[in-house]
Amino acid sequence: MALSSYFLLSFVLIVASLSKIQAVEFTVSNTVPNTKGGAIFADRIGDAYARQTMIAATNFIWQVFQQATAADRKDVARVRLIIDNLYDVAAATGSEIHFSANYVREIQGDKEEFTGIMYHEMTHVWQWDGRGNPSARKVIEGIADFVRLRANLAPATWPRRGAGNCWGESSTVTAYFLDYCESRRNGFVAELNKKMRDGYSDDFFVQLLGRTVDQLFSEYKARFGGAAE
Repeated sequence: MALSSYFLLSFVLIVASLSKIQAVEFTVSNTVPNTKGGAIFADRIGDAYARQTMIAATNFIWQVFQQATAADRKDVARVRLIIDNLYDVAAATGSEIHFSANYVREIQGDKEEFTGIMYHEMTHVWQWDGRGNPSARKVIEGIADFVRLRANLAPATWPRRGAGNCWGESSTVTAYFLDYCESRRNGFVAELNKKMRDGYSDDFFVQLLGRTVDQLFSEYKARFGGAAE
């Protein structure tokens, strides 16, 4: 009886999750189909896979951010992926993601690389941005790469864990550092993102972990090979 109740509850949660995803419209628009990159996108990635990736990324991000209800999340009704050549790789502007057809050509339509970048950019769509505080930028980018890392989509080209001279040196360095912070407090990134709904301060690290961000980074460096590079 208890087992049946467990499976019934699991089914209800799955259906509820799917209904939340279905409330968001995901669209894909290849605006450069006649270019080499646009043609490779259509042939090796395609609209259906891209849309599936957007949906899967959204569900994963909501889980990472522990956003169980609509009230917890940004109010986004539609997310649009546009294949064009406005940026070198990709960029999220509001609820639109622009993905470079030139980069698709460069990676020859590699689905794993495409998926990893999409998880990063989809994180920008859903995360809180510290109300535009410029100091939040490094954390915003770091959280986006943290999501990619947690989805097992980190490429081999990323620097090793423990690299970097300061915690905000690059999005990847910050992602590994945030992963360390997460190991110290389960749900740390979700709580950090939640705090960024109303602003940003480095003091958030003190509030959540009882250490300054620089103290935490020193501890992180000591654990993963120490010396400044």
